Amino acid sequence: MTIQTSNLGFPRLGRKREWKKTIENYWSGQISQKELTEQLEALHKENLLLQKHAHLDSVPVGDFSLYDHILDTSLLFNIIPERFQDRDVDVDLLFDIARGNKEHVASALIKWFNTNYHYIVPEWDNVEPKVNDNILLERFNFAKSLNVPAHPVIVGPVTFVKLSKGGNQSFEEKVETLLPLYKEVLQSLVDAGASYIQIDEPVLVTDESQNFEAITKKAYDYFEEAGLSQYLVIQTYFERVDLKFLNTLPAKGYGLDFVHDHGHNLQQIQDGHLNKDKALYAGIIDGRNVWAADIEAKKELIETLQSYTDELVIQPSSSLLHVPVSLDDESLDESIAEGLSFATEKLGELNALKRYFNENDDTAYNELKERYHRFQNQAFKNVSYDFDSVRTSRQSDFSVRKEAQNNRLHLPDLPTTTIGSFPQSREVRKYRADWKNNRISDEAYREFLEHEISRWIDIQEDIGLDVFVHGEFERNDMVEFFGEKLQGFLVTKFGWVQSYGSRAVKPPIIYGDVKWTEPLTVEETVYAQSLTDKPVKGMLTGPVTILNWSFERVDIPRETVQDQIALAINEEALALEKAGIAIIQVDEPALREGLPLRSEFHETYLQQAVYSFKLATSSVADETQIHTHMCYSQFGQIIHAIHDLDADVISIETSRSHGDLIKDFEDVTYDLGIGLGVYDIHSPRIPTEDEITTAINRGLQQIDRSLFWVNPDCGLKTRKEDEVVAALTTLVSAVTKLREDKDAQVS
Repeated sequence: MTIQTSNLGFPRLGRKREWKKTIENYWSGQISQKELTEQLEALHKENLLLQKHAHLDSVPVGDFSLYDHILDTSLLFNIIPERFQDRDVDVDLLFDIARGNKEHVASALIKWFNTNYHYIVPEWDNVEPKVNDNILLERFNFAKSLNVPAHPVIVGPVTFVKLSKGGNQSFEEKVETLLPLYKEVLQSLVDAGASYIQIDEPVLVTDESQNFEAITKKAYDYFEEAGLSQYLVIQTYFERVDLKFLNTLPAKGYGLDFVHDHGHNLQQIQDGHLNKDKALYAGIIDGRNVWAADIEAKKELIETLQSYTDELVIQPSSSLLHVPVSLDDESLDESIAEGLSFATEKLGELNALKRYFNENDDTAYNELKERYHRFQNQAFKNVSYDFDSVRTSRQSDFSVRKEAQNNRLHLPDLPTTTIGSFPQSREVRKYRADWKNNRISDEAYREFLEHEISRWIDIQEDIGLDVFVHGEFERNDMVEFFGEKLQGFLVTKFGWVQSYGSRAVKPPIIYGDVKWTEPLTVEETVYAQSLTDKPVKGMLTGPVTILNWSFERVDIPRETVQDQIALAINEEALALEKAGIAIIQVDEPALREGLPLRSEFHETYLQQAVYSFKLATSSVADETQIHTHMCYSQFGQIIHAIHDLDADVISIETSRSHGDLIKDFEDVTYDLGIGLGVYDIHSPRIPTEDEITTAINRGLQQIDRSLFWVNPDCGLKTRKEDEVVAALTTLVSAVTKLREDKDAQVS
């Protein structure tokens, strides 16, 4: 058997975030739409040729996007939010839907399954589905013009509808509406010469998949009747699929994840649930983490799989969107570097395996095997921990703590605050870069930080907020910052991955045992507190989020790593408390993101998450107020775990979900402090006072007023200063009037 190689998707960002910079230059008016198109086309060409030169037998097309591949699919089929309809389908419409504008809010932003990527939710209210400009066909033809062996990639109809919201049609009706449109697009690709089309249906790995098996079968039977099934590869990833059902769908072949499936996909194949005449697209290289593959184990897996199919294609377990582009530009200690594999290196692993089997050439294979063993045999695990000596529950119940905190803080009705960060201006970023590259002294950088902190303390005073923050100007990212300072973490120079839109993060890599060695945030926080009588929050990132937004170790249980991080955050919380800080916020925006796709693993995950958070936060005194924050998550299924965190105050994003979250509180009595985000910080649009008032009143229908806080939905680092000042001024004005109304009613 000849082994072939393929890929499911490649990072859009570019080696040094060229994609991000180009798009943001267009948004700021620095380049024209023509220049935007030209520069992104050049980057797309680079991505395609890189994969071709990595000797892939087939390169994905359709993974490259100007913002988000789900939003691309929405525009392809004219699924346009009602408030943005009656406009030309063009670049500006795409960006307005994604980001909002001065007139309309952006579409909701939801995480992509259990990854750190977020997609734009399609909206079906009053839509007229049809095929718009077929960008997918254009990009396929572009790849052909470069002599790149390419296959188109499109999200499947069942997954697309499942990830959508709104409209009066049933789930089945929406899928049926789309089928002729998919047929038109798929046929155009076949006519253009596509040998196969990757149709992504990751929703088939979820618990809910059995609920829509009938419509899934109907959809793919429809494509068979249209003469298209022989070109379709139904691709799944992130978990196991019901292979017995998948095998009933007419298709050329099936794509399965053999990394994150807990061994179930292989077992199903061995149980005889895969027809041998179906092509098997085997995801054997981890598409979501940065560790070099155990190449011997992958060779053995291929040898096993060969017995069960007549056509075997090896590939990553998912799109490589979730890992950085390349190690080429990094300057890392060799002892650690040889254990790593980014997107480009993962393609090299596939090629090494292909050459081993097809050409009996074991040169690259043996080199990778030796590197893997050298890395695994290094002693990065040498720290002992006394987990049992640290509290995992607060000293007193919330009612006792609340009284102690009220006596200390003296906050007004409906206290106002922000989530943590203030704008990271060009000047802020330049100073930090100059300091990191030794272009300015420690003293000069410190003076700048103090000036910026002082300036924003004054701004908060002028606006009239009740609880301040120092602004986090010293931090490039809420996780990377801690990764730079904690033992056991590696921070790369160019290890960027896309989070949403042009937002890129650089996840630290946890390669060894985690340890707190000195204060991380105390100096800046204490300085800010010295400038005001208002309380200033200490701002920390929680252990669950640090783990979920890092590239984690896979050589020890993840809960052990998580608890190591929790002990470090606990040390920092105690250091802040000792320095006189009365409010400490330990953010957990990624708590929901780490939730396993299969419900059988939920309880264990949530128990471990709650334990780690409480390990990080329970040692402080009653009068120290613990806050946390979560954003862009589907909270309903974890609302009880959120309550179990026992945080004195939690802030949650609700603005983009248009109040849907309020429904999650109808079946639970939430008797802890809570702030529901009252406006969307990801849009440049300034909220009106009426909108904020409406959002507050909507929240107060389910939440006791004495527990209610008012805040934006997330940090403000990506916004401009004038936008922040205007929005927060409106927020404080709305709250002031609500307080006056309450006083008037009492009198």
